[in-house]
Amino acid sequence: MRAKITYAVTAAVLVVYFVLVGSRGVLLIQHGTLLTVTFGVAVLILPVIGVWFLWQNTRFVQRANRLAAELEAEGGLPVDELKRTPSGRIDRDSADEVFARRKAETEDTPDDWRCWFRLAIAYHDARDTPRARKAMQKAITLHEGGAVGA
Repeated sequence: MRAKITYAVTAAVLVVYFVLVGSRGVLLIQHGTLLTVTFGVAVLILPVIGVWFLWQNTRFVQRANRLAAELEAEGGLPVDELKRTPSGRIDRDSADEVFARRKAETEDTPDDWRCWFRLAIAYHDARDTPRARKAMQKAITLHEGGAVGA
């Protein structure tokens, strides 16, 4: 729940920022000189890219949450079996051990979105966010019935 609140607050702050930046771009364009129009257009491009990125990220999170809910309803969510340090951080060796099992499971059944979902969680626990995101995207694509490039 904390992550959802953080995400919502961050998204709201970004939207306000995009509006402020966009309004400055419009003001620059309205000034009417070649230089200010050029800068105004450049400034307007930033919020467009930001809104696109925020939209894509929000869609990704919504899809991943749907998969998590479906997997939870099936009783297939991975159990948190990781050892933790006294400070609460995940023990690296423990994460690597779970990751090895999840990777083998996924290699055995590469067309099962559930395996890819669990592998994404294992990547995340091993602090490999880029691969976690790719594995989750593959799970989403498999779940939606699309073809996925390896």
